[in-house]
Amino acid sequence: MTNAVETYCDRCGEPAGEGDHAVCRAARAMEPPRYCPRCRRRMVVQVTPLGWTAHCSRHGELAST
Repeated sequence: MTNAVETYCDRCGEPAGEGDHAVCRAARAMEPPRYCPRCRRRMVVQVTPLGWTAHCSRHGELAST
């Protein structure tokens, strides 16, 4: 997935520029994303002992590093 402006919070799906997402940022330190930050679609997430992958049907795959 190419770098793009994150329009939506990848944890709660709400607009990234609205409200306080401090709780979301803290949770993301331990959890994979659930929503595509570009289109707000719910992603298919797979967690393994070595990391995670998240797939948006429109924008492709993200992976933990």
